[in-house]
Amino acid sequence: MDTATIEQLVVLSNMESINAVLIHQGLSQSGRLIQLNKIAITQMRSLLGNANFKKLTL
Repeated sequence: MDTATIEQLVVLSNMESINAVLIHQGLSQSGRLIQLNKIAITQMRSLLGNANFKKLTL
């Protein structure tokens, strides 16, 4: 059974969109991985620390 939190699903969706933009910009796979990792960490920290987001998911 696959389980993911709402926060993880939001970040995953965002990563898919951002990856497409980075591909369009011609960034290499390794460059994209570095950027996406940094962005994912920032987004997860932001979502997990945001009380308003938690209210939306109840």
